[in-house]
Amino acid sequence: MSFETDVARIEEIAQTLNASDTSLEESLALFEEGMRLSKKLEQSLAEAKRKVEQVLGEDTDSIEITSRT
Repeated sequence: MSFETDVARIEEIAQTLNASDTSLEESLALFEEGMRLSKKLEQSLAEAKRKVEQVLGEDTDSIEITSRT
């Protein structure tokens, strides 16, 4: 799955877990899936940061990132 697909799935899981009609067993299974996806996404973000640092050739902690709206 892609990063965006995984994020969308985590959002679906969160919505399902917030529903009052979710059984305990289903809730646990969804929680486990969400945690696996969360760790996968965290790894993807860490890898992307490493790539950006390599391209920039400097410490990115000192770079300010701003968004344009």
